[in-house]
Amino acid sequence: MITAENVALYFGGLKAVDGINIKFEKGKITGLIGPNGAGKTTLFNVIAGVFAPTRGRILLDGEDVTGLEPYELFAKGLLRTFQIAQEFSSLTVRENLMMVPDGQSGETLLNAWFRRRQVAGEEEAVRRKADEVIEFLNLTHLADEAAGNLSGGQKKLLELGRTMMVDAKVVLLDEVGAGVNRTLLNEIGEAIQRLNRERGYTFCMIEHNMEFISKLCEPVIVMAEGNVLTQGTADEVMANDRVIEAYLGSTHKHVGEVATR
Repeated sequence: MITAENVALYFGGLKAVDGINIKFEKGKITGLIGPNGAGKTTLFNVIAGVFAPTRGRILLDGEDVTGLEPYELFAKGLLRTFQIAQEFSSLTVRENLMMVPDGQSGETLLNAWFRRRQVAGEEEAVRRKADEVIEFLNLTHLADEAAGNLSGGQKKLLELGRTMMVDAKVVLLDEVGAGVNRTLLNEIGEAIQRLNRERGYTFCMIEHNMEFISKLCEPVIVMAEGNVLTQGTADEVMANDRVIEAYLGSTHKHVGEVATR
């Protein structure tokens, strides 16, 4: 679904991503791990159109999308979530979801004045969709709660819900488990698996919780110093000496003991 070919991003003399070749396969939940500074989030930012690569190209489902803006990639079905949730804090959970679909007639002042029936019909359809998403994510009891009052884990669920309001092809999840308690993390994991299994979503997720990665992801890709170090199953990469060294230097402590902290 996503292919990065010889992608590099340099900030002056800093090689944040250095000629990377990587694929996120269609219909998979791919894990992306690596030590801090490995270039994981920078790669996400290049794929999502936040930064144009210094060189190389990005393909989305076979189409060259290099240099497209985030809103253009959004329209093509590439969405991302953030390590720190980006909710509209004063709007309700339902209203946050209803904000997502693009091109709603009510966004135009003239339509709001002169095509009220059309606007009302579209709004009702979007509301029904939002309520379906809320039910899917077990957030019905919070539908009318201001999003700013949600816990960190509930905000992560809301971000996941936003991706369900449009026809997503691939979703980039940036540390969806960060700061989330175990109960909500399990709920988030189950929602991701259901979206993958029932709706065909392709996911790639940056995550430091190796237990979470092991449960959801195959393959797991390891980055270090702006490039791919290795990939395989979670067990394979956690037992790889090069991965252990990348996380811990010359220490021989098991990488999984650190990555879950």
